[in-house]
Amino acid sequence: MAEKTRTPIGKIVGASLIGTTIEWYDFFLYGSAAALVFPKLFFPESEPLTGTLLAFLTYAVGFVARPLGALVFGHYGDRVGRKKLLVLSLLLMGGATFLIGCLPTHAAIGMVAPLLLTLLRLVQGFALGGEWGGAVLIVSEHGDAERRGFWASWPQAGAPGGNLLATAVLAALAAVQTDEAFLSWGWRVPFLLSGVLVLVGMWIRLSISESPVFQQAVANAEPAPSMPIVEVFRYHWRDVITAIGARFAENVSYYILTAFVLVYATTSAGLTKPVVLNAVLIGSAVHFVSIPLWGALSDRLGRRPVYLLGAAGVGLWAFAFFPLIDTKNFAAVTLAVTVGLILHGAMYGPQAAFFSELFATRMRYSGVSIGSQLASIVAGGLAPLIAVALLSAYGSSLPVMLYVVGAAVLTLITVYVSRETRGRDLVTLGTRDEAPTTR
Repeated sequence: MAEKTRTPIGKIVGASLIGTTIEWYDFFLYGSAAALVFPKLFFPESEPLTGTLLAFLTYAVGFVARPLGALVFGHYGDRVGRKKLLVLSLLLMGGATFLIGCLPTHAAIGMVAPLLLTLLRLVQGFALGGEWGGAVLIVSEHGDAERRGFWASWPQAGAPGGNLLATAVLAALAAVQTDEAFLSWGWRVPFLLSGVLVLVGMWIRLSISESPVFQQAVANAEPAPSMPIVEVFRYHWRDVITAIGARFAENVSYYILTAFVLVYATTSAGLTKPVVLNAVLIGSAVHFVSIPLWGALSDRLGRRPVYLLGAAGVGLWAFAFFPLIDTKNFAAVTLAVTVGLILHGAMYGPQAAFFSELFATRMRYSGVSIGSQLASIVAGGLAPLIAVALLSAYGSSLPVMLYVVGAAVLTLITVYVSRETRGRDLVTLGTRDEAPTTR
């Protein structure tokens, strides 16, 4: 039976934003640690760049687990609802992150340490694979069509919000601790803090109502597919391809701008950790603000024009990004990261509404999740790894620039040939010829 009360959209947005911020805090904290401390703590016998490469390999493992999380969470999210799965994803993510903070290092237990690190990273990836789809859907399905781009972009702001929080904690610790103290125990503090954050997020998410669009589908006796993912690939395979291609430049550029930059700036450019962390901190703050603005603009202009602007922008900005880092000037480095993230926001802001408007209700969780997370394996998951490998092999940033440009071209083509989705009715989507929900 559908719930009688409907949570106000503001509370839904707040619950989704806080939850996604915590989830991304956990996920990005690992990425920052992989760049700054894990090579020394878990791969101490390797050369510096090789150790970083190995650390980013464990980082990439989390992305491999994300499609599995998308598949499992999408399946049950389409059958039993969005809310329960969102609570579970937060619990899994927070628990894994807290346990990373408790791990003994290579010096204590040898090779078992990186193996345990990899296992917990897999749990993180599995949880995040299920989190994203549910968080954007519960907002998209509560809000009205006219402002869906704006409202649905707020869970997206949880990504820079989480990165902002993770970077701020690391920057604060780096400022007050010596390198020895940070490597000894200080790096554990941000991971252990996750336990407190998860309790807050759980309390908030348990207080919201289920998606009214999902409730209406249940009330109307719309049949739930026994295997939603099978129905997705039967009726929405083009939309899955659209989501993968659209996500490519967004995913690659983001991890270059926020994760790989920590490696490039501290090794090739010779900058100190606090300088780079503070630049990412400022860039993430501006990114956080820009995402809802881009989402709102997509409500006026359409999803495609705004998305195309972002994809073209990050491709072109790649040629300015690395030269600005090479100046070793804090203002230039901050400009490089901030402008890159603003342009990234032009893709990330409209993305939640865009993807939600592609799929029918009883297979929407599966569709948006699997489409976005399949891209995460070859795009975001491999981006820092490929960038470090290119830098190590060629000793130049030019191959990395071309890598970002290639990703941008792929996204530009995909979005250009896709259909505009702005204004679609999520309740009736799938009941008409354009997107059937059942056989």
